[in-house]
Amino acid sequence: MKPTLLPASILLALTAWALPAHAVGRLADVTVIDRSTGATLPLYYHRGEYWVAGQYGAKYAIAVSNKLGERVLAVTAVDGVNVLSGETAAWNQTGYVFSPWQHYQMTGWRKSSREVAAFEFSALGDSYAGRTGRPANVGVIGVALFRERPPEPVVQAPPPPPSPYSSRNERQPEWPGNLRSMPLPAAPSEASSRQPQAEDESALADRAGGGQAPASAESLAKRPAADALPQSRLGTGHGARESSVASHTSFSRMQALPDEVIRIRYDSRENLIASGVIREPAPAAPGPNPFPESRSFSYVPDPY
Repeated sequence: MKPTLLPASILLALTAWALPAHAVGRLADVTVIDRSTGATLPLYYHRGEYWVAGQYGAKYAIAVSNKLGERVLAVTAVDGVNVLSGETAAWNQTGYVFSPWQHYQMTGWRKSSREVAAFEFSALGDSYAGRTGRPANVGVIGVALFRERPPEPVVQAPPPPPSPYSSRNERQPEWPGNLRSMPLPAAPSEASSRQPQAEDESALADRAGGGQAPASAESLAKRPAADALPQSRLGTGHGARESSVASHTSFSRMQALPDEVIRIRYDSRENLIASGVIREPAPAAPGPNPFPESRSFSYVPDPY
């Protein structure tokens, strides 16, 4: 099977995996997987955003499960960088094409149709975005989902209209007497012979053009500037190369804007606790003792 760019993208080999809980998404379930344990990183919802806590040096995967019975295109970005092309991410770029109900884990930055460089949590300065001069959006995972435009129905061309005049079907008049002695009918004038032809050509032009020229496609408005993200101390590095096979296919988007955009932010657990994203219960203080001068009962101690 194949993934998709626009005009072509990368199609994924069908890979089965158990869908973890706490997924985000309406058209597809998106989760973040700790590859060392296979566990799903828990999601924390804080001030309208989803967060996961990463650990320095740990490899992770972005797991996507298509929930539709049709193909979808997932344009995926980490730290504001397209995971397939390495470009600063935009909606109209290449992505992975998921077959109906397909599950797949994106494990790294794609280097070729056979290899990726593993996603691994790293310090901000060691992140791929930071090392390529784009640290502004470090700390976020994004998946823009597009539905596929259905193929155009095959319409059989109608047969050409019958000719309004056919000399082969005309019944010749019966001339009395000797035909040679009768005057021949006058040939039509040049102007009169051209007029029906012009009318026919005009009718054909109307049918071919549909009456109106197609309207030009409306240009998309520029995306509003994204809210400035707080600088995160945890980013995604460019890890060791691993085997990951993908191929190319075509995909026609139903519309220019995504049908759904999924955004998951991440940072270290310590930072998330400090910022209030993760709230841990404070250790309970010792309560008052109703018998402060009482000692616990004991039996005879052993001799020394």
